Amino acid sequence: MAKRNPFKKMADTSAISKPPSKREVRIDKAFRRVALSAACMVIALLAFILFEIFIEAAPSIQRHGFSFVTGTTWDSVKGEYGVLPEIWGTLYSSFLALLIGGAIGITIAIFLTQDFIGRRLSAIFRTIVELLAAIPSVVYGLWGIYVLIPMIRPAANWLHENFGFIPIFGSDLSGPGLAPAALVLAIMILPTVAALSIDAFSRVPYKVKEAAYGMGTTRWEAILKVMTPTASSGLLAALVLAFGRALGETMALAMLIGNSNQISLSLFAPANTLASLLASSFPEASQIEVQALLYAALVLLLITFIVNIIGQTIQTMAMRKFEGK
Repeated sequence: MAKRNPFKKMADTSAISKPPSKREVRIDKAFRRVALSAACMVIALLAFILFEIFIEAAPSIQRHGFSFVTGTTWDSVKGEYGVLPEIWGTLYSSFLALLIGGAIGITIAIFLTQDFIGRRLSAIFRTIVELLAAIPSVVYGLWGIYVLIPMIRPAANWLHENFGFIPIFGSDLSGPGLAPAALVLAIMILPTVAALSIDAFSRVPYKVKEAAYGMGTTRWEAILKVMTPTASSGLLAALVLAFGRALGETMALAMLIGNSNQISLSLFAPANTLASLLASSFPEASQIEVQALLYAALVLLLITFIVNIIGQTIQTMAMRKFEGK
């Protein structure tokens, strides 16, 4: 009885890869054109939005110039408009939220990816964290007003009474303020940081950790000195995206930050942000104030653009240093 040749199918010329057919070439070219058209449409849409905002804000730009950025008064009655306090509040609240949410998000990613718990339980926790992104912003704002502020007010006032000489505790928490806004904002950016950080750690080959163990490192040395630097480009991308998310948050901050046009280092003082200024002022704004608000929108877009450029630069440097790219 003749034996079957197990390599017959592999040796068959029909199984060998062939050049793409004319149909496959046409499909590939069509897909490339569709993808290129979609990319061009996105760029064109962004340019159109920027152009329309700039045209509407042009009278305010001519009227106020750079003093709009350095001014500290927003008075629609007198026609005086300045957004320096809003710029300060936007950057300050976003930076505080990034410190809190970024640290917690990366810690969650380490906990869920570095074999502290089983895969099934890790998937459950990851789903719970990602569900935070499904909660509407206004719900976060209401939770902050009725739950968070009464919860942290005693501790905040105690810090002010005992350590009021420190600028960050220089005022008490009588209601909405920077601290509750930053805490809620940290919770809102947490799913972004955690999900992207989990993906960054998951992309690191397990052999990297095994090699670290083979060199005699402890578990935490392998995580902090090997895994984290290797995944640093992904972690930085997560932080940059989360920071951009924090810069543009509107409703929750409009409800919690106090909408006060002042510059203060105190965590408990009311403040304002560019996004909440736009949300709270547009409904009853006159034509001149609308132009000023669109000027403020351009400033916010510029800040976001600069933050993304800085983040991309840092990410590229990290990739060259730790990943050799």
